[in-house]
Amino acid sequence: MKNQDKSNKKIRKTGFFILIFKFLIWNYLSISPVTAATEEPILSVVQSQENTQQWTEITKRLQTIGAKYCVIGLADVKSAADWGDRTVLFLPNVETLTPAQAIALEEWMSKGGNLIATGPVGSLSTPGVRHLLRSLMGSYWAFGLNDTQQIKPGKGSIKEWANQNELFGEVHGGVVIPDAANSQAVAVWNSQDNPAAVVTTEHSTLLGWRWGTDAASTAQLDSAWLKAAVTRHLTSPANRSNKVAGGSPNCSTSVATGPKEEGEEKNFSAIATASQARPLSGVTPPTPVEPIDQLEQTVRLDVAPNSNAPIDRNEAIALQQELENLIGRVESADLAASVDAANVDKPESSKVEQVQLASTKLEVPILNREEVLAQARIVAKNLPNLIAQKNYALARQQWQVTKANLWKQFPIDRRLAQAEIRAVWLDRGTIVRAGSEKGLAEIFDRLAQAGINTVFFETVNASYTIYPSQVAPQQNPLTRGWDPLAAAVKLAHQRHIELHAWVWTFAAGNQRHNEIINVDSNYPGPVLAAHPDWANYDNLGKTIPIGQTKPFFDQANPQVRQYLLKLYEEIVTRYDVDGLQLDYIRYPFQDPVAGRTYGYGQAARAQFQKLTGVDPINISPNQKYLWQKWTEFRTQQVDSFVAQVSQQLRQKRSNLILSVAVFPLPEPERIQKLQQHWEVWARRGDIDLIVPMTYAQDTPRFQRLAQPWIASTQLGSTLLIPGIRLLSLPSMGAFDQLQLVRDLPVSGYALFAAENFNDELQNILSSTQGKVQPATSEPIPHRQPFKTAAVRYTALQQEWKFVLQKEQQQVPAKTISDLNNQAQVVQSALDQLAASPSASNLLAARATLTRFQFQFRMWMRQQAIDNSYQAKVWENRLATIERLLRYGERRILSRSES
Repeated sequence: MKNQDKSNKKIRKTGFFILIFKFLIWNYLSISPVTAATEEPILSVVQSQENTQQWTEITKRLQTIGAKYCVIGLADVKSAADWGDRTVLFLPNVETLTPAQAIALEEWMSKGGNLIATGPVGSLSTPGVRHLLRSLMGSYWAFGLNDTQQIKPGKGSIKEWANQNELFGEVHGGVVIPDAANSQAVAVWNSQDNPAAVVTTEHSTLLGWRWGTDAASTAQLDSAWLKAAVTRHLTSPANRSNKVAGGSPNCSTSVATGPKEEGEEKNFSAIATASQARPLSGVTPPTPVEPIDQLEQTVRLDVAPNSNAPIDRNEAIALQQELENLIGRVESADLAASVDAANVDKPESSKVEQVQLASTKLEVPILNREEVLAQARIVAKNLPNLIAQKNYALARQQWQVTKANLWKQFPIDRRLAQAEIRAVWLDRGTIVRAGSEKGLAEIFDRLAQAGINTVFFETVNASYTIYPSQVAPQQNPLTRGWDPLAAAVKLAHQRHIELHAWVWTFAAGNQRHNEIINVDSNYPGPVLAAHPDWANYDNLGKTIPIGQTKPFFDQANPQVRQYLLKLYEEIVTRYDVDGLQLDYIRYPFQDPVAGRTYGYGQAARAQFQKLTGVDPINISPNQKYLWQKWTEFRTQQVDSFVAQVSQQLRQKRSNLILSVAVFPLPEPERIQKLQQHWEVWARRGDIDLIVPMTYAQDTPRFQRLAQPWIASTQLGSTLLIPGIRLLSLPSMGAFDQLQLVRDLPVSGYALFAAENFNDELQNILSSTQGKVQPATSEPIPHRQPFKTAAVRYTALQQEWKFVLQKEQQQVPAKTISDLNNQAQVVQSALDQLAASPSASNLLAARATLTRFQFQFRMWMRQQAIDNSYQAKVWENRLATIERLLRYGERRILSRSES
């Protein structure tokens, strides 16, 4: 007991000194931020172009805390010394750092600096910068939450500094992912699985919301968290000094100030309106990143083989599930290849692969696919045990090696594709490099050899037409002297490929293209240059939003709409294109929570004010009713234009296929950030194909992006074609994603883009989906949906007959007989519909298919137990056939009747 009393006294004494130390620290902190000459700031705050609009609230909160701080302009940071010599650096909502700034930050932190960051820090930076920030902070912003959530203390032992009531309340933020062994989630969101809201390491703190914005959190909560984080870093044993070695002692110790005009005082309190906006003096815009790249910020299955960082329950499940799914994809591809009519009699490759799991030190080479699959199943089964034993490095190593070995088992030497849409975006750069019809012919030869049957040909880019136009003011200067569109239509049709004109809709210019053609980077494009009143603006009066590269048209301007409709009519009547694809059919990427909004063109403001009596420039996201009206107004501008395009062009060309390239963000988030409501276009029947840009560097992430839309019941009869980005994607990674598409209930895919179509991928696609004969008449789903349904059903029958023949001892003969008989009834109904499309034949085909789908689940009960993946694949392919019938009813029967 005496020892216990002594221990308790010692703890109380230690606690008392800690409290005294904290009192002294905050006594030191609690002096006006405009410091006297004798007072030194202990905190540096970074000011950038991106937090300009939030600076008033940021400075107010800093004043509330009473911390002495100085301001560092991000644009002035070129080296580690430029980050200053203060122990703590605060990055409030800074989403863009250059590589030089990130490297300088790494050096500054290595000398004893501590970083506090908030919001999606670095999320608009290049991938290399994002990766470096991730390692510096031991965590990263994954994705924003749709709704306000309650913050609560993290699991496990609660740190004393983070155990204060004022730290926990309702916040609109995002999920932060711990990514290092020493990372700790000190606060979590009160939602399913309790994802992290605040993550710390010894030298960093990442708050998962935009600090200093009323739309995200209260001033009280913001102030409490910053105060707690600064105190933590200043009182850390690692921080023996209040200075960072080698840092510059110079930084502005006045309250954050903006540009000073003649006769003005320095004041950042007013947020500029569209007509008053001025750029920050001495601050360069952040490095632009395409908004679609931000999808790659979200959670990926990144597996570093030598990392021994903990693997949580969700990641463990994901790792095991992905191995099991990959095994299923390999088997599914092998089955399709085995029953293909052109290759079914060919013996399997006898090539011996020296496959070895390095982590398990197997010495015996695995000679065939069955042994690789068996070993992969063992690894998948044992993963939870390794993780439970905290053998994380070995678990990751086994997972990676097994994945690589499974990729080697894909049958890439045999044809396995069914009738499907196989599309590729043929980009402007590739067209320009072709240089002539002869050069373009070589590209189309490669695409035809690879089995591509649909090309989205970049026809309008940054308001320049690829062809000599009588409507547009200027042909692209890089293609003057020839007509690439006329050549492409001819070359495509000679090779039985469809040619769809791909056009930029509301994006009017491109700074990157300006650099290529050697004009001023701020040139708005030839159309806006001629009609500046057609331009759209953000809430600061800029035509190009911060961090982006493109000015946009005012979607509400009737003259803009008339011009675009006339241009598209020229394309589809002057050229025998098979379709038109609308890209940039949206507003620029925005973030209302961060105060970045768009759509304040002259026509839009006038129309909205006429409807509501309010100028939208004076509305903020906090005014929920008015903000909803403003969002609905902008969304309707895009919706109505799609309807106009569909109606007007189909009057000219009834067989025209209309497609849209769209963002795969959740619907509420997409409407707030892009005003792109493509579910409405699909349900109305305005479009034939939805091509979501489901771009990801790994198959699990690709599936998570695509799956919600594939399973959606909100798309009417419109076909959905997932997009796959080839940039930085290994060829086998691309093939893996293709195989996943073939196992899901969709009718094809689109590859972005031709410029990344390398020889290795070319060879793989030529073998697995290339045409058997040059003049083969394989149907294209969007053009011949009923015939495609019949052909795909034939291939499906071949697959399950092949399997049942091998397993007939396990399946009752009567079951096989019933299945074959009923399957033949469906085949006959589909063949009849394909040969003679009519309402009565469609009704018969649909009825027999629906009955068969119900019975098929019962017939395949044993197969579902033995191989659940393959059974699900067959159900998905039956669902694809049903969707083709639904699309065909609208596309063929409805139009023929009208």
